[in-house]
Amino acid sequence: MPIEDLARSDVVTADADTPVHDLASTMDERNVGSIVVTRGDDPVGIVTDRDLAIRVLAGGADPASATAEDVMSGDLCTIGRGEGFYRATELMSEHGVRRLPVIHDGELVGIVTADDLTELLADEQEQVAEIIRAQRPPY
Repeated sequence: MPIEDLARSDVVTADADTPVHDLASTMDERNVGSIVVTRGDDPVGIVTDRDLAIRVLAGGADPASATAEDVMSGDLCTIGRGEGFYRATELMSEHGVRRLPVIHDGELVGIVTADDLTELLADEQEQVAEIIRAQRPPY
């Protein structure tokens, strides 16, 4: 299954100069745990709710002046929209991330999260369980 079939296309984005207060408010309003930071149409980083807690609150950054660029993870790990979900799990494991922006021709087209992959696997397991229940003899 290509990752584009699983990815969410409504990615929440912000410019690099967006204040962290606005990032936190947007996360709350949109009910998301991350915001992809862009310069123009190019994804350049990601800010997670954990980044805000660790880099702003615990890290001592000034919440009144810190921006997305100050707290984002800039070594952005992405996945191409045609790649499979097994590749997504490999990338998440290799890079220690829970969110992968999905790109096509360098442009951001979606995002897939560890929760999305877990839900997919749970659905697959349920389908296998139904087959097993239908084929096993009664006790």
